[in-house]
Amino acid sequence: MNELDELGRHVFLGNDLKAWALALVQFALWFTVLPIVKRFVTGRLRKLAPEQSAAPFELVLALLGRTTRIFLVVVATYLALAWLSVPARVDRYVDGTLLFFVWLQVAMWGSAAVRFFVGRRALPGAEGAREGSASLNILRFVGVAAVWVLALLLLLANLGIDITALVAGLGVGGIAIALAVQNILGDLLASLSIALDKPFKVGDFLAIGEEKGTVEHIGIKSTRLRSVNGEQIIMSNADLLGSRVRNFGLLYERRAVLRIGIIYETPREKIAELPGIIRQAIGTQEKTRFERAHFTGFGAFSLDFEAVYHVLDPSYELYMDIQQAINLRLHEELERLGVEFAYPTSLQYNREMPKA
Repeated sequence: MNELDELGRHVFLGNDLKAWALALVQFALWFTVLPIVKRFVTGRLRKLAPEQSAAPFELVLALLGRTTRIFLVVVATYLALAWLSVPARVDRYVDGTLLFFVWLQVAMWGSAAVRFFVGRRALPGAEGAREGSASLNILRFVGVAAVWVLALLLLLANLGIDITALVAGLGVGGIAIALAVQNILGDLLASLSIALDKPFKVGDFLAIGEEKGTVEHIGIKSTRLRSVNGEQIIMSNADLLGSRVRNFGLLYERRAVLRIGIIYETPREKIAELPGIIRQAIGTQEKTRFERAHFTGFGAFSLDFEAVYHVLDPSYELYMDIQQAINLRLHEELERLGVEFAYPTSLQYNREMPKA
């Protein structure tokens, strides 16, 4: 025992062998325990996490998946060094090395989180995944790059390096680049806005000023529409978002206004019947909601009637079918009543002048 005590008090690199033994045990313990804990938590989360509503669990799993063995070695080394007395000069180099691997791991976690959140928007079942894939790829790249740049700056700051000049240089350089490519950046930011905010998607029918068409592709710089005449309309994303966009793809019902005119010679009792006839013609159609029908006024050559109804389906083809059916029904009813539709007419009166 005395020999073991003497051996334990033997000093090596400023620490006795007993301290080295305790540090080695601590390192082996933590390096064994940490991977086991990682595997255990990963397995439990995979069993507990529902497939569709497990965003927090999936994020933790993504972060655990990006946790490297090198980082576990760093953690185990840091905990083991607590048992040793390290010279200041050596301690500085050791701390620098540990900080490097810690911030490397933090950057990997940050990039994994960015990929996770962007990837969830690009899932096959996610709304807007297909049309915004290019923009989401750009967003993923920018987010990951920002994480790594931030981690590098924080690492340099923790190492005692003054990063003020570097940050200022990056700011000035960024401003210069932004001014040089401001048009491209404007389209890129507009593309990211479309991908994230989703004001429209592929397949929606848009009206932008005088242009109308169906969205075929949403790219990084431009959006392509297929017009009703068949040609392709290409618009920059910045110009598109700067315009007033009417999205018929989000239409859930259509409001229709029906106007007809009958001749002035129509008897008063038949004029009074006409709003009810219009209401009945609209009400007999399926997927319609009647709002009103009135004798609105006296036109230049007609007695004017106006009716408003809603088609409870966004289909334009169904809307036209219903409108056609209502028109035919009204034509039939007015013909039965002997009421004539008005058309532009004028009466000319000739008065014979008296003879001299």
